[in-house]
Amino acid sequence: MDLNNNVPRYMLAALLLCLFHITHMICLGADTISANQSLSGVQTIVSAGGIFELGFHKPGNSSNYYICMWYKQIPFDNIVWIANREKPVSDRFSSVLRISNGNLVLFNESQIPIWSTNVSSTTSTSVHAVLQDDGNLVLIDELKSPSLLWQSFDNPAHAWLPGSKLGYNNTTRRNQPIISWKNSEDPTPGLFSVELDQSDNSFRIVWNRSKIYWTTGAWNGKVFEKVPEMKENNIFYYSFITEANKSSLTYFVKDNSTFRYTLMDISGQVKQVNWLGTNIGWSLFWAQPRQQCEVYAFCGAFGSCNQKSLPFCNCLKGFVPKSQSDWNLEDYSGGCKRKNKLQCGNNMSTNGANHNGERDKFLPLSSMSLPESAQSATAADVEECESTCLNDCSCTAYAYNSSTCSIWIGDLINLKQLSVDDRTGKSLYVRLAASELQSKKNNIVIGIVLGAVAGFTVLVGLIVLVILIQRNKIVGLGKAVVEGSLVAFDYRYLQNATKNFSEKLGGGGFGSVFKGTLPADSTLVAVKRLESVSQGEKQFRTEVSTIGTIQHVNLAMLRGFCCEGTKRLLVYDYMPNGSLASHLFRINNSNVLDWKTRYQIALGTARGLFYLHEKCRDCIIHCDIKPDNILLDAEFHPKLADFGLAKLFGRDFSRVLTTVRGTRGYLAPEWISGEAITTKADVYSYGMMLFEFVSGRRNSEHFEEGEVDFFPNMAAKVIIEGGDVVSLLDPRLEGNADEDELIRVCRVACWCIQDDETHRPSMGHIVQILEGIINVNLPPLPKIFQVFMDNPDDIIFFTESSSSQKVHRHGTACPLLPLES
Repeated sequence: MDLNNNVPRYMLAALLLCLFHITHMICLGADTISANQSLSGVQTIVSAGGIFELGFHKPGNSSNYYICMWYKQIPFDNIVWIANREKPVSDRFSSVLRISNGNLVLFNESQIPIWSTNVSSTTSTSVHAVLQDDGNLVLIDELKSPSLLWQSFDNPAHAWLPGSKLGYNNTTRRNQPIISWKNSEDPTPGLFSVELDQSDNSFRIVWNRSKIYWTTGAWNGKVFEKVPEMKENNIFYYSFITEANKSSLTYFVKDNSTFRYTLMDISGQVKQVNWLGTNIGWSLFWAQPRQQCEVYAFCGAFGSCNQKSLPFCNCLKGFVPKSQSDWNLEDYSGGCKRKNKLQCGNNMSTNGANHNGERDKFLPLSSMSLPESAQSATAADVEECESTCLNDCSCTAYAYNSSTCSIWIGDLINLKQLSVDDRTGKSLYVRLAASELQSKKNNIVIGIVLGAVAGFTVLVGLIVLVILIQRNKIVGLGKAVVEGSLVAFDYRYLQNATKNFSEKLGGGGFGSVFKGTLPADSTLVAVKRLESVSQGEKQFRTEVSTIGTIQHVNLAMLRGFCCEGTKRLLVYDYMPNGSLASHLFRINNSNVLDWKTRYQIALGTARGLFYLHEKCRDCIIHCDIKPDNILLDAEFHPKLADFGLAKLFGRDFSRVLTTVRGTRGYLAPEWISGEAITTKADVYSYGMMLFEFVSGRRNSEHFEEGEVDFFPNMAAKVIIEGGDVVSLLDPRLEGNADEDELIRVCRVACWCIQDDETHRPSMGHIVQILEGIINVNLPPLPKIFQVFMDNPDDIIFFTESSSSQKVHRHGTACPLLPLES
């Protein structure tokens, strides 16, 4: 054999094979799947304008593959359509999407068809699928009229793209809804859907295809009755079409320069989102229902939804998640299961008792929104109502309100925990196994034990008191007496400890702070001498006692107090690293805080505020959040000081603080307007402080020419316009910062200082954002900043040193912009 003569033939064959393979891949890189082509493995098709891409894809950490469509230009998971939601494949290289008998068909690893357009039956080679720039995947037969055989716009998944239709087909008698995913990694149809109600041409959000929990209201020809904001919308325009065989709603985007679409989210909320660039991500434009706990049965059976806590869902006492892995993926629909089986119906005795003679018991839950499907029962009082439920093994809960006994059979769903001041809240009694609740006998034993412990504690307290008195041998020194968890100091004692208040550490809206050493044990302390305190002795002791019980790793610990005549002092643990302000703002400070330390201080401070706002028995509003009140221990862990000094609030926040406390420059607008002060005032101050974390300087700087440089204004503009956030960073850090964390902090800061307090996040949400648990969207520009940008020469500044300083060159003065001198 002449090998030399055969070599060119082999090379030619190999070259032709490669060219065929390359040509095949190039074709699939276009927007069409023709009759003689297929899509498999990593192959994709891309719309003509490069906007959408379609191919095999797996969401999140899922091991399954789906035929998905996504925005090609967006680097994150952004799936907008899925063909085989209920039938995934495990091997994308063995699976194939191709034209078969006039349909677009997906064959799995065993070459079994698992999804099809299922609209025609022909062997025509003129049938092909095209991915369009509007995100519509169409099946076309050029030899037919009309040529359109099928389109994805008629078969939406969870997303509703501009140009596609939601409605009802009278011919097929089928709704065209959008249906949520099961969870973030499983696109199987979930429990929540948006669909058309033909009775009044309204759209409704439905749970489990049966329960309506939100509706748009009827279409009046221009807008839906319950969505009046559609009228003022400058972004979308809508069209409702009623035909002989179909009623549908479609919408279009007025400006196609930004990607926007609507989706039925796994949260049970319908959302409209906008893409605002890689540095910002998807921004929420509109959502309904507005509150998470308004979503029906969001937490599943025996799960309770609390709008004021994170996570929103928690299992009732005596229950655990049915699937912890689902809960980790924010899929709470499976609800909760009992830890222990009930005695009733599951025991050997006829009276529903276990072998110890114990029967099921009831867990009292207060301030609850009662679940639906209650049955009325005859009962003269609450005891008889309980007995009625106890004797029915299928009864899982009861309530007795307004002389009416209600019982529930089976699972409890749509449970909501309301705030204690919500007058619609009712008491609900949930059936639990006897082992889940203590018996009276156990209570007696526990009472005896607690009594003994209390007696021992009193004895130890007396011993400590004797020791303190014995060690206090200096004449005229004064004394310290233990009162509960705090020590009540004599004024002379603290005067001696601070060397007559000679070493001042700082001051603020509530008074001055001095360094001291306790004579008894040489412990270093910080003594705060309060100014202009109006409370009487009894009220002061009561409030201080409350503050003394509050303990958190990010809150300064109160050791004791002094209440003598008109003198009011508080004694705290001494923090060796001083205040955050001393590290951020001192130019000659050689120990510049690095970014990692600053970020951890910001997070720790947020955790401390979250504890004060939502975890204390009574919500505590700080009213003076600023770097001077963030103390740093030896390890630079933040300790929030001065909490509880302004006022203790009930949960309704309906009362107004009549005396402005705090520091100008950090005060929320509502302090000036006279509106009720809520926790969102602290959120505003926290946001202002975050800007100083970034810049390493005060937010406002005054120059000799009378001009004022206001850093948050400049920072907000950079953040919202997608500029270089690193340019905002403290120059002493030389650009050394985690850019993702920096963006996160800057966006949180902008959200915190929104004019409307309802637009500001809670501290709980801020903690989750800084922990990286949830994302933060692009904030709008606060109105006061917009005024500043439009009229930079017409601003009234309020400073500490003067009542007002007016910089006015032309026009009329603009609204107040509170600044720090």
